[in-house]
Amino acid sequence: MKKIAIYILGICYASSVLLTGCIDETFPTDVATGDQLASSAKATEALLWAMPAFANNFNSQGTEAHYDWGYGSIMHIRDVMTEEFAVASSNYDHYTNWHQNQALGDNWAKTQFIWNYYWKFVQTANNMIRTIDPEEANDTQLGYLGAGYGFRAFLYLDMAQMFEFLENDGKSSVNTAGNNVLNLTVPIVSENITEEEARNNPRATRQEMYDFILSDLQAAEEYIQYLNRVTKTLPDLSVIYGLRARLHMWVGEYADARTYARKAIDTGNYTPTSKDQWLNTTTGFNDLSTSSWMWGSQMQSEDDVVQTGILNWTSWSSNETSYGYASAGAYNLIDARFYNQISNDDFRKLSWKAPEGSALEGKNSYTDQALGEGLPEYASLKFRPGYGDVGESTVGSACAYPLMRIEEMYFIEAEAAAHLNATVGTQLLENFMKTYRYSGYVCTASGTDAVVDEIFLQKRIELWGEGISYFDYKRLNKPVTRGYVGTNFADLSRFNTTTRPAWMNFCIVRTEENNNTALVGYNNPDPSDCYTPWVNN
Repeated sequence: MKKIAIYILGICYASSVLLTGCIDETFPTDVATGDQLASSAKATEALLWAMPAFANNFNSQGTEAHYDWGYGSIMHIRDVMTEEFAVASSNYDHYTNWHQNQALGDNWAKTQFIWNYYWKFVQTANNMIRTIDPEEANDTQLGYLGAGYGFRAFLYLDMAQMFEFLENDGKSSVNTAGNNVLNLTVPIVSENITEEEARNNPRATRQEMYDFILSDLQAAEEYIQYLNRVTKTLPDLSVIYGLRARLHMWVGEYADARTYARKAIDTGNYTPTSKDQWLNTTTGFNDLSTSSWMWGSQMQSEDDVVQTGILNWTSWSSNETSYGYASAGAYNLIDARFYNQISNDDFRKLSWKAPEGSALEGKNSYTDQALGEGLPEYASLKFRPGYGDVGESTVGSACAYPLMRIEEMYFIEAEAAAHLNATVGTQLLENFMKTYRYSGYVCTASGTDAVVDEIFLQKRIELWGEGISYFDYKRLNKPVTRGYVGTNFADLSRFNTTTRPAWMNFCIVRTEENNNTALVGYNNPDPSDCYTPWVNN
């Protein structure tokens, strides 16, 4: 077999450098060539299904780290970096580095996990794209190609936003090597990159990355029409439009963002989650068929992440089990101050256990009454175990989680409009809230900044725990406030920033720098420990 022409060098080649707490890894490159795959319809189809399967990849580093269970873990990482997602202090929490801003530099295993996971996922998409020649492909293959471009755009858009260095109140854009890394993202690795190119592949600028992602989405839009989408684990045209909306929001192209959010709404056959769907103790936020879900990830009982029992979405996201990490003490909590900003008329507020003495005390519904009553105040009830099974991990963890919901498109449309005309943005927000959340909603904000802030608030309520809010904090330059009288954040997580936090600029792992000379001296500054936790004196 030939060696495939794709290189993320920190992954594909072993490094001789020993890193503190870090993992060196050789990634196998002896796989079937494009010609071999193209000769077999089943092999080509296998490449298609490899993409949604990788969303739940287990043990990408080979160390069985308990945060190494797929894309859902990346979502959880982003969530614990925000203001509204608190985690109960627990010896069982494997995500403390990310919400306590510790050991996030280039020489740590957790940094390596994020880098390895994304680039291996990119490789699955590149395998699909490289295999199919659109000039010779049949309609079925063109559909597969559209999915490949869609997945790759999704991954690069994530990485662009996570690794792009933006100004903050903790670290300067000029790193220790004296280089300014402002607005640099990640290297671009296309399906046909050579080893020579990969060994001198600089971080793409914001504009270069935008152009690359846009090109992928344009190709996806052209070919995705041929895809027979038999499950929502694959993208369709509405998802491609949704990704376009996200892309345009990232760079502040608000007219285009609004246009594509509306296209996503009008193209797909989706309706926002109803109160009954949202609060259902059996299928709440674990069912791929839910009317609002545009795209999601599904786990099966035989999947490795499910078979582990505890290294999967349900274990970490559902407090209502007798076997998961969350229920063992690393409870997912809503920030108390944020909770108090939600109207008692809004059914979404019942997604968290009401505190004693509050207006909603006793009004929560639990999958298991005894387990529910034992949960701490503010504990999440949003993500139910699969089939409502709180005891059998191979059942409760064989469920789905959302990658894109139609509600996000309504909020993108409203925010994009508000940046252009505050009155129009207000109208769009009120229309959504009154129609789908509670009829008495009134937006009292006036002026662009205030209306955008209100949309930001309502979107955070809507998408809490879905890995989305991080992007809005970073994009809108919003501060994080966790330290205040009455906070329910753990002591070492009580940071207060004045702008977007430094920790939202992810570092590139050192193994990549060791093999790609263009990255030497151009990493993001290490944000670790650059803030002091708030103390109530």
